[in-house]
Amino acid sequence: MKEIFRKSIVVFITALVLLGFARTSIAAEEERVTGEVAASFLSAYIWRGQELTRQSAVIQPSLTVGYKGFTINFWENMDTKPYSTGDEKYSSNFTETDLTFFYSHKFGILQVGAGYIYYALAAPYAGTADPLDSQELFITLGLDTILAPTLTVYKEIDHYHQWYVLLGVSHTFTLHEKIGLKLAATASYLKSEDATTYAKYDSNSAATADKFNNFHDATVSVSLPVSVTKYLTITPVIIYVFPLSDDARYEMRGRGLKIAANPSDRDSAFLYGGFSASFTF
Repeated sequence: MKEIFRKSIVVFITALVLLGFARTSIAAEEERVTGEVAASFLSAYIWRGQELTRQSAVIQPSLTVGYKGFTINFWENMDTKPYSTGDEKYSSNFTETDLTFFYSHKFGILQVGAGYIYYALAAPYAGTADPLDSQELFITLGLDTILAPTLTVYKEIDHYHQWYVLLGVSHTFTLHEKIGLKLAATASYLKSEDATTYAKYDSNSAATADKFNNFHDATVSVSLPVSVTKYLTITPVIIYVFPLSDDARYEMRGRGLKIAANPSDRDSAFLYGGFSASFTF
């Protein structure tokens, strides 16, 4: 994890330097490099229906730089109080570091993109070994029309061998010249290609020898972006995550962190929230 983190930092700083030179060299052509520094402060970290924190807030800083359709994003998750089943001490509050490369192009109302993500992972709770890091390729199709529908297909290419298909829609209502109301929803389908790394769970929320292949998780979110200045936006948000099938319900309970005498008594739906702050340049 630490070695990947160091490598990620080097790669990202190198990219920033190159983009800085590019911005200087093309100034006469009125091209510009865009960027965003942001941080989210949330009451939980739920990723694709998986509960990765328990009763602790998370801080998720990110840095994004874009140029001529190319985007580089550096993102981290810091758990303020990593979950522990006993008195184990956690070596680091940083449980995940992601590095994303993405390119997109617009054809009329159709937005087409493709990218790569490296996930450098640490154990989500104390007393257990770090999981293997993950790598994904993805493609995305979006329409610049009502509800802004976007379809993204992810393929894990390293250790976890699965497909994850995500359909999202959203719409922002203008409440004031500086305040909006954004409603968004997603639905997903997950197809595992390896039962040892992503298994189907039975009704007792125990892993089986079969592969997961079904509708997975859905989210509904309500946010209130507030433009404090031309460059600074503060966005309170509430998010609800729930399973789309019995298979997903059993799996989300089985992978959850919440203590219960019977795994099937764990949560399979989550309501959490917080706010984000973003500064664009």
